[in-house]
Amino acid sequence: MHKSDTYDVVVLGAGPVGENVADRVRAAGLTVAIVERELIGGECSYWACVPSKALLRPVLAVDDARRVAGARQAVGSAIDTVEVLARRNHYVGDWDDTGQADWLNGIGATLTRGHGRLDGPRRVVVTTPGGDAVALTARQAVVVCTGTRAVMPDLPGIAEARPWTNREATEATSVPGRIAVVGAGGVGVEMATAWQGLGAAVTLLVRGSGLLPRMEPFVGEYVALGLADAGVDVRTGVSVARLRRPQADGPVRLELTDGSELEVDEILFATGRAPRTDDIGLETVRLTPGDWLEVDDTCRVRAVDDGWLYACGDANHRALLTHEGKYQARIAGDAIGARAAGKTLDTAPWGVHAATADHHAVPQVFFTDPEAASVGLSADQAQQAGHRVRVVDVEIGDAVMGARLHADGYRGRARMVVDADEQYLLGVTFVGPGVAELLHSATIAVAGRVPISRLWHAVPCFPTISEVWLRLLEAFRDSASA
Repeated sequence: MHKSDTYDVVVLGAGPVGENVADRVRAAGLTVAIVERELIGGECSYWACVPSKALLRPVLAVDDARRVAGARQAVGSAIDTVEVLARRNHYVGDWDDTGQADWLNGIGATLTRGHGRLDGPRRVVVTTPGGDAVALTARQAVVVCTGTRAVMPDLPGIAEARPWTNREATEATSVPGRIAVVGAGGVGVEMATAWQGLGAAVTLLVRGSGLLPRMEPFVGEYVALGLADAGVDVRTGVSVARLRRPQADGPVRLELTDGSELEVDEILFATGRAPRTDDIGLETVRLTPGDWLEVDDTCRVRAVDDGWLYACGDANHRALLTHEGKYQARIAGDAIGARAAGKTLDTAPWGVHAATADHHAVPQVFFTDPEAASVGLSADQAQQAGHRVRVVDVEIGDAVMGARLHADGYRGRARMVVDADEQYLLGVTFVGPGVAELLHSATIAVAGRVPISRLWHAVPCFPTISEVWLRLLEAFRDSASA
C-alpha cells in the first residue's frame, strides 16, 4: 500500500451519475474522492447517449425535411457520413476526457484514476494504471455509480464473429455495408435507425412480437412501420442461433432460429445490460458480486448495516436511464450532506431526500423515426398496480393542425392514462415526429399530479404539436359524457 487518504465521501465511478453525486456533496461542504478506471464522463458521454444522438440527429433532420413539400426538393443527395462522424467525434471530445476531469477538479473533488474495489466497510482500495495501490477511507459514505455493461448471449461462434455492442456501434469510423441488429429495445431501434439512415443495409432481428415492449404496444407498431419505410428489414419472432466468421476481415454468416441464413458485414447485439458490480469488492461487505444493489429512496443500500453504502444509477436497477441516475445522484448527495450535518431528512413521498419519481414518473425518449416518448405508467402497468383507469387516445396527425404543419401526412398517436378516481395522470405516451420535446410537460403533469380540471387552464399555443394536450382533454371529457 503506497498511499492512504480519508474523505467524507468516496464515489466509485465518474460517469454522469458519479459526477452529480460529487457535485452535491461538495455543495454540502463535504470532501469527496471520485474513482474512475476508464474515461471521466462514463458510458453516456462516449459510447451511449451522446454519440448515438450525434449519429441520429442528421438522419432525423433529413427525414424531417423530406416530410415537408418544398424542403423535400432541397434534399438531393446522400448524407455526408464523413461530416456526421466528425461531428460525433466533436461531441465526444475525440474520446479525450480532459475537460470533464478539469470540471471535477474545479468543484474541489479529488480524482483518482484506476480500478476501485471495496475493502471492507467505508474503505476503497484503488489500483492505479501504474500498478500502485491507494487506500481511500470514507467518513460518511461510499457511493457505487459503476453503471452497466452490455450482455452478450451464449451462442455458438460468437467469439469468432466479434460482434458489436453499443460501444462499437457508436464509435465506428465507417459505415458497414450490411449490419444485423439483434434486439427490440432502445439501443436496437435507435442504432437500426442511425445506420440505415447513414447508408447501411440494416436487418433488425426481434425475438418477440414487437418493438420497445416496455412501452404501450402501439408505440412499437409505429416505430416498426417507420423503420420499414426507411428500408430496414424488420423481422419479428426470430433471432440468431449460430454465427460464423470464417475470415477475420470477412462477413458474418448467421443461422437464424427460423431456419434461414443471413450474411452481414457486422452484427450488433443489443440484448440487455448487467451491473458492473462483479469486481468492486462487494464480497468484502457480505454482498454478492455481480448483483444489482437494492436501495431505499435515499439510494442507501438496504443490505448494509450502518447506512454508509449507497448506489445510484444503473447499479441499483431502478431505471436504466442517465437522467434518472442523475436525479438519484442529486437526491443521494443531498441526503448524505444532510445526514453528515445531523439534519432531519425529508424522506416522505416527493420529499427533497426521496427519489419518488423512480416509482411514478420516469421519462424516456427513443430517437427513432418516429420518435417515441413516455412517462409514468402504461395502461397495463396502471391496472396491474391496482388503479381504476381511463385511457384516452388521439391520432395526432388527424387532430392537431400544428402536427400537420410540422410534417405532411403526419403519423403519430398520443395516449393519456388517468386515475379514474383521483382524476390525475398516471402516464402519458407519444409517438410521432418531434414528440420528444413534448415529454417534459407530461412529466411535470405526472410528477405534480396535476388535476385534470387544472390542465384545462394550461393553454397550448396554436399552431404547435403541443395542442395535442387540448385534444386529449377534449377526448377525456367527451368519453366521460358518453
